[in-house]
Amino acid sequence: MKKAKLLIIGGLLLTLVGCKSENKSEGSQETSAIPNIVFIMTDDHAVQALSCYDGRYNQTPNIDRIAKEGVMFTNSFVTNSICAPSRATMLTGKFTHINGQVDNRVKFDSTQWTFPKALQNAGYQTALVGKWHLKSQPIGFDYWNVLSGQGDYYNPDFIGKDGRKREEGYATDIITNKAINWLKNRKTESPFCLLVHHKAPHRTWMPDTTDLYLFDSVKFPVPDTYFDAYENRQAAKEQKMSIIEDMDVVYDLKMLDAEEEIITKYRKSFQRQYDRMNPQQKAAWDKKYNALINDFKSKAYTGKALALWKYQRYMEDYLACINSVDRNVGRLLDYLDENNLGENTIVVYTSDQGFYLGEHGWFDKRFMYEESFRTPLLMRLPAHLKGQNGQVDQLVQNIDYAPTFLDYAGINSPTAVQGKSLRPLINGKNDQWRDALYYHYYEFPNEHMVKRHYGIRTDNYKLIHFYNDIDVWELYDLKKDPSEMNNLYGQDEYHAITKSLKEKLSALQEKYQDTDRSTY
Repeated sequence: MKKAKLLIIGGLLLTLVGCKSENKSEGSQETSAIPNIVFIMTDDHAVQALSCYDGRYNQTPNIDRIAKEGVMFTNSFVTNSICAPSRATMLTGKFTHINGQVDNRVKFDSTQWTFPKALQNAGYQTALVGKWHLKSQPIGFDYWNVLSGQGDYYNPDFIGKDGRKREEGYATDIITNKAINWLKNRKTESPFCLLVHHKAPHRTWMPDTTDLYLFDSVKFPVPDTYFDAYENRQAAKEQKMSIIEDMDVVYDLKMLDAEEEIITKYRKSFQRQYDRMNPQQKAAWDKKYNALINDFKSKAYTGKALALWKYQRYMEDYLACINSVDRNVGRLLDYLDENNLGENTIVVYTSDQGFYLGEHGWFDKRFMYEESFRTPLLMRLPAHLKGQNGQVDQLVQNIDYAPTFLDYAGINSPTAVQGKSLRPLINGKNDQWRDALYYHYYEFPNEHMVKRHYGIRTDNYKLIHFYNDIDVWELYDLKKDPSEMNNLYGQDEYHAITKSLKEKLSALQEKYQDTDRSTY
């Protein structure tokens, strides 16, 4: 019965889309009520590195266009701050303990319900290009061409229905080229949903040759918490994601010297990435980095000077990767607008989670602290679907993406979907919206040794429980202590707040069916 319903809806969609006026240019769907969807997602793009949110470090004018012409969500978060689980949550609208993708080590069950399958069954053309990172083969896409594993920045391997092929060029450019080529060759009589998922700015932050010198003369402000001593925060103290202690000067910071005098744990891993480059790419790369390598060797940094050098090096490469993303988002938006597709296309920009840019001395993600828990979310809507432009301040989460896409497509979400459509918020209706978020991270032990933990966040407070080989609670007043430096758990004056948050946390665990952690 359910399948028959979807087929009927699909027929109606095709009828509606087929009714566009003949005097419109090819590809125009401005008379259609059924919107196209372009879902752009990057990997590890920190909110701090988007100028519509925070202009301290870089400018992202093309991505900012989506916010300027649409909606910016100022309180957007994830359910589990790590790549594969976040992607599975976006596809299914369910927490990771329900969809099964609790960490990066598990193979995603792609036979389960996902929003691309629902759209495809309803008559949408569906396509995926770029990063998949879920080990299983994509299902629910008429066309897919994805990076192998994490993917490589230079001359990456792509896997499609016809097998594996190495593509010459820079990953961000190639992914955008594939997206635009698919748009050019799609069936124009049907609505489409295109997922454009970039590798950048994921570690190891290898910039395009055109962006190598972008930040040469910039000195980035060091976060106030860069030299955090983690007082009264045991789990934060025991992690292995410190820029000072754990960032590899070759693998992460590109000090791959020809003399092989700089030997590090991951030198060989970066050598393999460097060796993928063609002679022209290597020549441009060497011109930039050999000068840095020679300077690094001659100065022999130690102590605080080394810590500050590593931070600046990291920021230059990370932000240069984002510059390529911004440039390519501009290319894609221009194509949509120049071909009259922008008139009936929802454009979404997000990241699979946030990232640390030196806050608490860290890189990477995983923790429920703000920098990795929070993620950018921007939406540009066609004129006939626009609600309030500007910003939405309610608490939203990546479980909400799937039901939002289906809502705009006129499709009901299954009852098992745990997220809520964001459409009412976009239309200015915020009554009966959630007042708290639930989070759960599982991947321990791992390289970065972030403890397993779950927690609750409200507008004002955050309560976290680290468990498994540890039993530690943390409480933060987000208004008074936005940097989360002062753990208030156990203080008498916060007893009532702690009790209330624990009760609310238990209620969320019941609601989201996360009461048994014995299997993880």
